[in-house]
Amino acid sequence: MNSIEQMSHPVVGVLGSGSFATAIVKMLVENCDVVHWCVRNEFVKGAIELRHHNPTYLTAVQFDIKKLKLTTDINEMVSACDIIVLATPSIYLSESLDKMNCEYSNKIFVSAIKGIVPKVNDVVAHYLREEFKIGFSCQAVIAGPCHAEEVAMERLSYLTIATLEKNQKVLHDLFSSHFIKVNSSCDILGNEYSAILKNIYAIGAGVASGLGYGDNFTAVFITNAIREMETFLEAIHESPRDVNESAYLGDLLVTAYSLFSRNRNLGNLIGKGYTVKSAIQSMNMIAEGYYAADSIYKTSKEKKIKTPIIDAIYKILYEEKNAEKEFQKLTALLD
Repeated sequence: MNSIEQMSHPVVGVLGSGSFATAIVKMLVENCDVVHWCVRNEFVKGAIELRHHNPTYLTAVQFDIKKLKLTTDINEMVSACDIIVLATPSIYLSESLDKMNCEYSNKIFVSAIKGIVPKVNDVVAHYLREEFKIGFSCQAVIAGPCHAEEVAMERLSYLTIATLEKNQKVLHDLFSSHFIKVNSSCDILGNEYSAILKNIYAIGAGVASGLGYGDNFTAVFITNAIREMETFLEAIHESPRDVNESAYLGDLLVTAYSLFSRNRNLGNLIGKGYTVKSAIQSMNMIAEGYYAADSIYKTSKEKKIKTPIIDAIYKILYEEKNAEKEFQKLTALLD
């Protein structure tokens, strides 16, 4: 079966044990009898089985252990499931999927990853297609605006799930609950790239905050960022999309403004004077925007896309340019 449109009760698994993976499991247990969960190691598996919560991330979320099938073996999980949600940091995805040697041609892979896969310097959608022959008909992408911390508190949150129309209803029903509202989209690549770009822009918003720029500047910064995002997306993948929708502008807003945003927090530390290396080391979670900035910058140069905000953030992160001076230059380009 190469789609999920005929599945009445699909079996679902989640790969990853970070904060967003934990939040996704919380969403899924609302609608599934059992959720298969492939976690990082035996310590995490044993801790969840014993304490009924993730020992490291979103520790306040308590699970009914009877609704979880925990494993550290990706092949065990993939073999058992119809739908696999990928929720590891992008830098660890290839390490996990390289171990996958079971049959997976009849599975649907849903990416909740908002970063570039370093092994191939490309987005997850292309990586799955090129490395594993998983076509877009067997893929979906989860976009926000949706912070894991607010899911943990069951605050009303919104997801956009981008996939082919034939897959939309089943995925909509799997993730919807009293605290999760789901929108559907067919713009798989646009949603994936926008989720990556907003992390880079959020680093910039954090740098501005750390430097002492106020709300007035941040509003102008985000206005210019969404226009830059639209330019980039159209150059990469033309599609009938409205960047003012929640999956694009909404996700950018929450990531740029929220104190839960690890990318904003990374930028804030850099703006306050931390070196990039020391800022990264001081965080206990991965800021995907740092790793993505290198790839997105190079793509924009290769395709001759005008991206002054991305250029400035790249120079701060990778060329050790002074953040204050780069933002002084940037302010002259924004309107």
